Amino acid sequence: MLRVSDGEIAYLGPEAKARGCAGSGARVTVVLPCYNDGPLTREAVASIEEPEPVDVIVVDDGSVAAETAEILGQLSADGTTVIHHEQNRGLPIARNTSLGATRTMYVFPLDADDLAVRGALSAMADKLDADPEAAVCFGDYLEFGDHEIVRAVPGRLDPFRLAYVNEYPASALMRRSVVLALGGWRVLGAGYEDWDLWLALAERGDKGVHLGPGNLTFRKRFHGERMLSVAKREHRPLYRRLRRDHPGVYGHLRSYRRASDLAPHRKLLYPVVYGARPRFTFEHHVKRWLDRVGLWSCAVSAIGVGAESRQGPAPEPPPGRPCKRSERDRG
Repeated sequence: MLRVSDGEIAYLGPEAKARGCAGSGARVTVVLPCYNDGPLTREAVASIEEPEPVDVIVVDDGSVAAETAEILGQLSADGTTVIHHEQNRGLPIARNTSLGATRTMYVFPLDADDLAVRGALSAMADKLDADPEAAVCFGDYLEFGDHEIVRAVPGRLDPFRLAYVNEYPASALMRRSVVLALGGWRVLGAGYEDWDLWLALAERGDKGVHLGPGNLTFRKRFHGERMLSVAKREHRPLYRRLRRDHPGVYGHLRSYRRASDLAPHRKLLYPVVYGARPRFTFEHHVKRWLDRVGLWSCAVSAIGVGAESRQGPAPEPPPGRPCKRSERDRG
C-alpha cells in the first residue's frame, strides 16, 4: 500500500509519469476512488471479470471508517493496488492519483458504489484497438437500486448536445495518453468534473466510439441522493464555468448544431430544456415517467432484469440480448 501526502497529485499535465503501482501487461486499469465505502468497494472490485488481466487501483481518499480500512487491507493483501490519501481530497483528485499510478494503454474510472459488467472492458478495449483514432469507448449502462432501467447513451460524441446536457457516462474506457494530455479530472465540484472532461474531449475534436446499442458497459447504483442530485442546486454557476472554460465548444455552437444528428425539433428543444436554466427537485419524477413510457431509455424488462435486484447487487444481463432503443436513443 502507498500513501500520498497532501498536494502531491492534484492536476496532471502531459508530462505525468507512472508511479509504478501497477503493471501486469494488462491493457486496462480500473481506477476506483473510495471514501468510507469499504463494502461497496469490495463488491465493485469483485465485479471485474474479464478474459484477460486487468489492473485495479483503489485510492482510499482519507477514509476514517475502521471497516473500510480493514477491507482495503484485505484487497491489498489479495493483490489489488491500494493508495492512501492522508486526508479526504475529493473524487477528481483521487482519480488523478490513480491515473498517475497507471501503466496501461487504457483507463476506466469506476465509482465505488457502481459495478462492472463481465467482459465489457475487453470488448471496449477491442473497439479502441481497432480504431487508433478513437480516444474513448462508451456505451449504454444499467441503472439499479432505487429503480432499474437501461440508460441509452448517444451513438457518437456530439458537441452540440453535450454543450447543453451531459448524456455521457462517468465510466468509459479512455486512452490514458489522452486523459493525461487533458490534465486528468479538474476540480469543479458536485460531479461536474465528468461533463468538463467530455467537453474537453469534444473541444479537441477527439473521436468516441460506442460499444453498440444495448451492450452494457457498467452498472450504476442509485441509492438515496447521489452527487449529481445534490448538484441541481449548484447547476447554474457550474454551467457558467463550463461555458467560460470551453470556448472551443460554446463559441462554435452554430456549426456544431448543423453537424449534429439530432432531429430538428430536438435541436430547438435542447437549449430550452437543458442549458443554463435552473434545475428543480420535481424533475426526477417527470424523468421517471418518461423512462416508463420509453421516451428516454431502454426498458429493463427487455434484458430480463427483474425487481429482485432492488435489494441487492444488479444481476448480470443475459448476453446477446440488446434492448430496443427508442427514437430518442437514436437521436
